[in-house]
Amino acid sequence: MAQWTSAVGAAQLARLLNSQQDRPAGPGTRRPPAYRALADGIRLLVLEGRVPVAARLPAERELALSLSVSRTTVAAAYEALRAEGFLESRRGAGSWTAVPAGNPLPARGLEPLPPEALGSMIDLGCAALPAPEPWLTRAVQGALEELPPYAHTHGDYPAGLPALRAMIAERYTARGIPTMPEQIMVTTGAMGAIDAICHLFGGRGERIAVESPSYANILQLMREAGARLVPVAMAEGLTGWDIDRWRQVLRDAAPRIAYVVADFHNPTGALAGEDQRRQLVEAARSAGTVLVADETMSELWLDEDVSMPRPVCAFDPAGSTVVTVGSASKAFWAGMRIGWVRGAPDVIRSLVAARAYADLGTPVLEQLAVNWLFSTGGWEQAVELRRCQARENRDALVAALRKELPSWEFEVPQGGLTLWVRAGGLSGSRLAEVGERVGVRVPSGPRFGVDGAFEGYVRLPFTVGGAVADEAAARLAAAARVVESGGSGAGEPPRTFVA
Repeated sequence: MAQWTSAVGAAQLARLLNSQQDRPAGPGTRRPPAYRALADGIRLLVLEGRVPVAARLPAERELALSLSVSRTTVAAAYEALRAEGFLESRRGAGSWTAVPAGNPLPARGLEPLPPEALGSMIDLGCAALPAPEPWLTRAVQGALEELPPYAHTHGDYPAGLPALRAMIAERYTARGIPTMPEQIMVTTGAMGAIDAICHLFGGRGERIAVESPSYANILQLMREAGARLVPVAMAEGLTGWDIDRWRQVLRDAAPRIAYVVADFHNPTGALAGEDQRRQLVEAARSAGTVLVADETMSELWLDEDVSMPRPVCAFDPAGSTVVTVGSASKAFWAGMRIGWVRGAPDVIRSLVAARAYADLGTPVLEQLAVNWLFSTGGWEQAVELRRCQARENRDALVAALRKELPSWEFEVPQGGLTLWVRAGGLSGSRLAEVGERVGVRVPSGPRFGVDGAFEGYVRLPFTVGGAVADEAAARLAAAARVVESGGSGAGEPPRTFVA
């Protein structure tokens, strides 16, 4: 019986391989043989997660044709991968990707680091900070005091606790966006909110326009929902959204949904101005596209002189175009899986009705904890603490990178949790792979693109500061030297560090 569970076609694999823009070989550096370069390319695709483990690869002749190389080159590459444990084959069943025994898949870069690895690995994969104590403890204690009346009910609130829905609506109204509780649905984090929206409006095969780059986990969620992603390139640096490009894509591709992070965009940190927001809403309305505005970073401004624009939904007074997603996970704590959707009442009713076939509702205790934070002023104090942590970490990381890796390019955002870095002409995938071997975990640029874009980038979050930020930059510099020399880092022992 075949061991593969999915398949990758020759044209698709060729496209992924061609997206790996290698740094030109330096003086004295020998270019590897064609078969070796091909084997390394496939191995990196597996390690990066862009080709899944147990995926059937195309036949040698088919891949040779798509790559315009000889069949001998492909056969030699497959043989090298088999020898290294990255490929398994069986006569009559073909060849499929694998991971060598004892060599677990290196960082896809966004999943939480296993607790047993915390002592030796600096994790720059997740853009999440520890809980802002004592506010987490106080919120849970306050929630426990409010719990008894709810314990006498069935506990299922598909739209969310009425008290929390009213509180979230009140907060939007205070921001100048009149909102009724009927326009709010509480979800299990922002991911739960966007998943529900995609299933309501998207459906398999529907087009979804996304920023390029965009948040990797959302892109993957949309792929798994069967969406056809239509990337819209961001402008350079922190200038953000190219409205002319958006108009063209919305007009020509007619996507059912468009997903944007207008507030301290993940991963670039860009902040959309009011005029950009207005024009984006107008373009979406003209195209009949539902504009999903992700506000999970909206309260994380880090510099005092930031003037925050009005929310995207402020430019959609009729409520027919914009659906807003918010969350406690970034501004407060990732372990607090509370998110929400703001939309027209009929949209909320449809989302709630569909939820009966998904997760039924969001945990009551966590909803009570967030409601306690909102109603007591604890939220504002906790978020201010979060801003201070992120600001200090950002400044420490920026200083360390400029010292250790002066050729790496980035612009310092005024808020959010991430730095989008052009890695001096090096492959982000190779940096992620070698980084794990020297003790630093980073997500590479292609995780945030569609079809392998952004190979020359890495995303670095503001999750470490002080001496740990210095050490993280030093480990990245060590990984960069290995990549630049053409090595694999296999012989590099992880650096030891005690914070």
